[in-house]
Formats: sequence, structure tokens, C-alpha cells
Amino acid sequence: MFFTKVNSLKGEVSIPGDKSISHRAVMFGSLAEGTTEVTNFLQGADCLSTISCFRKLGIEIENTSQRILIHGKGLHGLTEPSDTLDTGNSGTTTRLISGILAGQRFTTILNGDASIQTRPMKRIITPLSMMGADITSLKGNDCAPLRICGGQLHGIPYKSPVASAQVKSCVLLAGLYADAPTSVTEPVLSRNHTELMLAGFGAHVASSGTTATIEPEPDLNGMKIEVPGDISSAAYFLAAGLMIPNSEILIKNVGINPTRDGILRVAKEMGGDITILNEKTSGGEPTCDLLVRSSSLKGVTIGGKIIPTLIDEIPMIAVMACFAEGITTIKDAQELKVKESNRIDTVVTNLKAMGAHIEATDDGMIIEGGYPLHGAVIDSHLDHRIAMSFAIGALGADGETRIEGAECVKISYPEFYQTLEKLIQ
Repeated sequence: MFFTKVNSLKGEVSIPGDKSISHRAVMFGSLAEGTTEVTNFLQGADCLSTISCFRKLGIEIENTSQRILIHGKGLHGLTEPSDTLDTGNSGTTTRLISGILAGQRFTTILNGDASIQTRPMKRIITPLSMMGADITSLKGNDCAPLRICGGQLHGIPYKSPVASAQVKSCVLLAGLYADAPTSVTEPVLSRNHTELMLAGFGAHVASSGTTATIEPEPDLNGMKIEVPGDISSAAYFLAAGLMIPNSEILIKNVGINPTRDGILRVAKEMGGDITILNEKTSGGEPTCDLLVRSSSLKGVTIGGKIIPTLIDEIPMIAVMACFAEGITTIKDAQELKVKESNRIDTVVTNLKAMGAHIEATDDGMIIEGGYPLHGAVIDSHLDHRIAMSFAIGALGADGETRIEGAECVKISYPEFYQTLEKLIQ
């Protein structure tokens, strides 16, 4: 797919549903008694993988363009699947469902695409094994495919070496089936959608500092969930509005959970002109509209506790930093190496191809902004966040940019290119 420089971007964007919350709505609704109704569900490939897996586990799920209806069977209502559960490209599906399957009374084989088969699963195998789970990496490399033989689990206090909402959620979900309370303590707080939503379904979840604790065997009941717009998807239009001259974009219905809003804080620190409008809260999740205007951006240092709140947005931040004056340093972001691609290497290699002054470090990158970018051939590595970040970068670069594997955006934002096209003036 080809992209060229544009003069300005103007208009209004309604952001599709949050990917993290859409996944969890299906999973938790399946474990609840009664029907859960979900609106603004993200119809991306990853979330459809979650639906497919729970259908194979015996849950009736009605999927229409207006809403999802999940007919839950309670905490112990899942049934043994007749074949392998295919999680596609979804790390969230793979890691979270593992916690649920560890507490079942049957054996499951879990597998995904080539990317999933390289992503680290030891981070969940270790705590689940400590809880008494029988979980095996079938290739012996701590990656999928995984065989999970469900059984009686024990509640434990787990100290996670990484700040990862996927690891935390996996352990808490296994804790639903344990014989005593289960807690997870992180080095810094990761996104808390699991804690908020499980509490809404009726689980007893407590949070204190960077520790979340769950009581076993709750009575979960179906509920209505309106999924807020995904701030990770909004980030591309936020950056575009700030970077591209003479631009003004209204981004509607954006989730601004404080464990996810690091992109907003960084963009404002860089000098971004961002106005927050129409703030409200739904199901414990705060949302708003964002009015974004072209800005003179400056370099900043990004690291420490803010990193887990913007880890998925770092590729876009790196591109945005090329359009800022001065040096931007991104550190403490080792987690980028184990995403859909090694996002440190992928971002640095592709930005260098466009003429950026950028260097990789062990835990991030250093970008000297203010140098013009030019078109290049960009390898997305079939990583949706790389494809979308460089599509935005190309709008401010001289010449023509070709993105290989651009169709991978269907993972999280199937209508991304059509939405972007409507803003181009």
C-alpha cells in the first residue's frame, strides 16, 4: 500500500472499541451466569479469535454489527473442545485464556499463528505451575503450542518480574478456580481493565498499590458493557493531528483509563494542543472526546512508571518524535522486544530508511528530531501497530512510502485506512 505527503487533516473520527476490554467482555461473560450484552465491540481479528475459542468451549455467542450477546454458563460451565483452540495472532487471548483453562477439568491444546509461536509464554507458565497447573510448551521452547491439563489450583501471592496486564490477568483468572485468595504484585502498575470488569461481574477484587488480589469461586452475573473507544487506536489520529500542518481532528469516545493514558501525557509534554471534551464514566472506565490541533512539538524523555501506560503507542511516539525539535529518549521499554515484532528493531530500521536520526538502545531508542523524512519501503513485519504508525509518518514525509504487509491492521482496526482517507484534505 502506498502513501504520500498531505497538506492537512481535518474532520471527526469515532474510534472503534477498545481491544483489551472487548477481549475481556467475551471471556468474563462466558464465565458468568446469564447473558452479557456488549456494544461497540471491536470486530478485529484478535477479538474474533477470542469469540472463536469460547464457542469451541461450548459458549453460545451471537455476533451482530449492533451488539454481542454472550450466553454464559457460569464459572464451571465450559466444556472440553473437540480440537485445538486457535488464538490467531492474539497474545491477549493466548495468555488470558490459559489462566481460565488451568482451572478446568479437561485438557486443552492452545496454538496460534507463526508470531504467537515465537512469543514468550514462560511468563505465564511459571505462575500457573506455582499454582499447581499442568501446562507444557509442546516444542519445549516456552512458547505455543501449549497443552494445559486443568485441575485443582492453589491460591498464591505472585510477584511478577514484569509489569504486564496479560500476566496479571492470567494469574487472577486462574485465581477464580483456586482454593484460597490469589494476589499479583507488579514492579509498576499495568492496565487494570481486568480488575475493574471482574468487579463489575461480581468478583471480589481488591487493589492496593501495585498488588491486585482476587477471592476464589465468585458468583459472576451477566451484565451490559459499553466498550469505550481504544486509546491505542486513537493514538494514530492524535499524533497525525499534532504532526501534520494545518490540521484539526476531533476524536470521539476515547477511553482515558489512567493506566492507559500515557500517550496523552507525553503528547502534552511535547507541546501538543489537545483539548479534552465531554468527559464521562461508563462501567468504571472514563471516556472523553479529544480535539487535536497542529502543534510545534519538542523532544522529551520517556521512561519509568509511564511506560506500561503507553507501551503499545511507542512506535507512534517514535515517529512523532521525528517531527519534534530536539532529542527524544525512550527508555525502560524492553517489553517492546517481545511484541508482535521486536518493535525496537523494527521502528529504528524503518525510520532510518526514511532518513530519521535514530539509534536503538537496549531498552528503547534515542531520536533526534527536526530532520525531514522521505518516502521508503517499510516492512511492517505483519505488526499492526508498525503499519499504522508508518502510515501516519508517511503523511509528513517527502515522496512516496510503500508499506509491505499493510493489511495486518485488521488485527485491531479493520477500517483504519478508510478512516484516514476521509481526513485528508
